[in-house]
Amino acid sequence: MPQKIVHFNHPILRKKGAPVTQFDESLQKLAAAMIETMHAARGIGLAAQQIGEALQLCVVDLRATESEFDWELDGAHTPLDLFMPMVVVNPSVTAVPEPTTVYEEGCLSFPKINGDVVRPDEITLKFQDAHGHSHTLHCNGLLARCIQHEADHLNGILFIDRMDKATLELIDPEIKALKKLTREALKK
Repeated sequence: MPQKIVHFNHPILRKKGAPVTQFDESLQKLAAAMIETMHAARGIGLAAQQIGEALQLCVVDLRATESEFDWELDGAHTPLDLFMPMVVVNPSVTAVPEPTTVYEEGCLSFPKINGDVVRPDEITLKFQDAHGHSHTLHCNGLLARCIQHEADHLNGILFIDRMDKATLELIDPEIKALKKLTREALKK
C-alpha cells in the first residue's frame, strides 16, 4: 500500500537518516512500500525521510525514463531490469568533480515545483541492498543525478539547497505556498 509522502517544511525532511543495521523482513517490507509509493507517485526516486522515516534508505527506478546514461554495477553492465527498482541502503557517494551538468529537477516532496540544479555528471556509489549485501555502482547522467538527489535527502539536504539564487527566486512563491500548506497540515 502506498505511503503518504511528506511535503516540504515537515521537520523530518531536514533530519539525517540513521544508518541501517538490521537487514530483516521489516526493512524489506519498508523498501517494498517505498517502491510502491514511488511508482504510485510516478517518481524515479524516494528517500525514507519522504515517508517519515529518518533512515539511510532510498529507492530508485529509472526503467521508465527515456534518458540516456551509462552504468556498471559490481564491475558489469547488468541489464536495468535485473537490478531496478534499486534499494539503496547506507549509501556513500563519491562524485567525479567534472563535468557538471544543469538539469531541471523535481521532487515528490515539492509537488509541481521544479528548478535547475547543477550536479556532477558521474559518480561512484557504494551501498548495501535490502539483504545487507555490498555493491558498487559507477554511473552517469540521470541515474547519477537521481542517486545524488536521494542521497542528499538521507542527509537532510533538499534540492532547493542546491539551487542558485536566481532559480530560487523564480520558484519562491510556490515554495512559500507549500510551506504554508504543510504548516497548516501539521497543526491538525
